[in-house]
Amino acid sequence: MPVLVLRGVSKRFDQRRWVLRQVSLQVETGERVVLIGESGVGKSSLLNLCAGLDVPDEGEIVVAGRPLHGLDDTALAAVRRRSLGFVFQAFHLIPHLQLWQNVALPLLLIGADEASARENARAMLDEVGLGERADSLPGELSGGEQQRVALARALVHRPALILADEPTGNLDPQTAAAATNLLAEQVRTRSASLLMVTHSAQAERNADRVLRLTPEGVVPA
Repeated sequence: MPVLVLRGVSKRFDQRRWVLRQVSLQVETGERVVLIGESGVGKSSLLNLCAGLDVPDEGEIVVAGRPLHGLDDTALAAVRRRSLGFVFQAFHLIPHLQLWQNVALPLLLIGADEASARENARAMLDEVGLGERADSLPGELSGGEQQRVALARALVHRPALILADEPTGNLDPQTAAAATNLLAEQVRTRSASLLMVTHSAQAERNADRVLRLTPEGVVPA
């Protein structure tokens, strides 16, 4: 069963300018898909639609078996909290919270008690190699370490689908390659699916499929 389905999805900025036209794709359970394309073609807009942060003008989006069309803000937030994990170019860690507290946030948002959230967050930090830094603040870490924390936060609640938007764009090439490998490994270990927008050749090598977004839609790269 696919974890993400887009059927004929279109989005426009105004009556004359379309950012996406008739995009159809699906991501299977456990599949790692990389999406590439020219700057400005709408890759980030597509991820926002998949996350329910924006609404298509045409077409249908289904996440983990749940059609997003017609859901109110509360229902969309519930889909994001339970079914999706997010990794971005900017790490979006909360600077005054310790690492384990940052990672625990998705668990608390779906109703986990604090003791369980703390235990699972620390275990997740162990998996990304930062268990000994669990009580540190984000500002005490390097960029690569902060991205590993962001990855831990995205995976800790075991989402069906990870959406990643240029997750290594702020990292040097060596650190970016390590982060990309870690993301692929963790997604595979947890039987999650991945849709990643990136220019990283390493990410393409780790993918099951590479797709190219064009003004005419999505095509194999």
